[in-house]
Amino acid sequence: MTFANVGTLGAVPGQRDALVAQLVQRNDALAGAGCLAYEVGVSADAPDTVFVMELWETAEAHQGSLALPEVQASIAAARPLLSGEFGGFRFDVVGSPLRD
Repeated sequence: MTFANVGTLGAVPGQRDALVAQLVQRNDALAGAGCLAYEVGVSADAPDTVFVMELWETAEAHQGSLALPEVQASIAAARPLLSGEFGGFRFDVVGSPLRD
């Protein structure tokens, strides 16, 4: 069953674009770990917030990815750009009108 992790990351004021630049750096290790999609977005209504939508093969694949050296390096690089405000939710995908 596909696992979704959808959330918000608060950026230090004025650092949203730097955080986005870090999050969108190509990371082929994610696909190898079972990541099906990793989308990063912004909204004019929330100038210090980054939105992230991840789809994974399983919740375990997502959890396992956090131990990868490439992911750990990305987290370390993003940490100084984060305000500490986080939001979101996780769920198992049960279906879609876009596929059988």
